[in-house]
Amino acid sequence: MSRALLAGGCFWCLEALFKRVKGVRKVTSGYAGCRRKNPTYEQVCTGTTQCAEAVLIEYDPDIISYEDLLHIFFAVHDPTQLNRQGADIGTQYRSAIFALNEEQERIAKETIDELNPHFGNKIVTTIEDPKVFYPAEEYHQDYYDRNPHQGYCQAVIAPKLHKFQELFKEYLK
Repeated sequence: MSRALLAGGCFWCLEALFKRVKGVRKVTSGYAGCRRKNPTYEQVCTGTTQCAEAVLIEYDPDIISYEDLLHIFFAVHDPTQLNRQGADIGTQYRSAIFALNEEQERIAKETIDELNPHFGNKIVTTIEDPKVFYPAEEYHQDYYDRNPHQGYCQAVIAPKLHKFQELFKEYLK
């Protein structure tokens, strides 16, 4: 198994989406890029921890590549918005790739360079050192699957899932 660590707004959105990707074995919502040890959700929401809501993706590279994961990532959130995704505003919602090794860093840079011309504005996604990944509290795990009728799930996550299903049919489990 290989791992990828990505942040693109609310972790509930990315978790729900990547759980449906062929080759992905596990997705954990949590916090990356933090300066505070073992942050709580309430602390992260203050915007003072430097944490980003992120997902740790465990995947089989024989089925899906890191580059393909990044292409999905860039298609399902707006990487041109600085420190926000829609109504979710703050550094905890930034678009970031936490490269876990030099190869991932190289692929992330190449992918940003490749995709930049296809967006109306410049991609502001950062490539960061993850420092450490902290899993979020249990009630954040599998949030969409446990709460599909909740307002945020219906208004924000469901449309992203639909977009993913339309754009990346070949990657659906």
